[in-house]
Amino acid sequence: MTTDTIIGVIGGSGVYDIEGLENTRWQSVTSPFGDASDDLMFGELDGQAMVFLPRHGRGHKLPPNGVNYRANIDAMKRSGVTDIISVSAVGSFKEELSPGTFVIADQFIDRTIAREKSFFGPGLVAHVSMAHPVCPRLGDALEAAAKSVDVTAVRGGTYLAMEGPQFSTLAESELYRAWGC
Repeated sequence: MTTDTIIGVIGGSGVYDIEGLENTRWQSVTSPFGDASDDLMFGELDGQAMVFLPRHGRGHKLPPNGVNYRANIDAMKRSGVTDIISVSAVGSFKEELSPGTFVIADQFIDRTIAREKSFFGPGLVAHVSMAHPVCPRLGDALEAAAKSVDVTAVRGGTYLAMEGPQFSTLAESELYRAWGC
């Protein structure tokens, strides 16, 4: 990463801060898309500027369907974040991925139906390719970091986003397994 890089981390369930982050301060960031999940924590990790946001708010106060995803991303952008890593604790539809395996996803399937899915709308129309939704440079950095601390990591995988807080039915799970999620 370069000195101009500011890494944003969005923490999933149970991730409410970043151990080792120094010179920290929590700060509210205003977004025209509404309120972010929480204030953002600004700090440094080994000299690297970082901004952290707990996706569900500190103390897990927001269910998945209560998270304002657009406000979260916008608040990160307004904070100068150049790269975002989103951490989630999820299940796997693949038996070869044992619990604790860190998967560096490179594709997504979005099965959500109630979320706003775009920053664009009337007056600001744009089409955005999602063919390759993950930055390979960031994937390389995550893979190297995992190896450096002896964390089992798998490069490549398809993350399935579903409308929470409910989990899938058995029939849906079998469908997602067949899709390679």
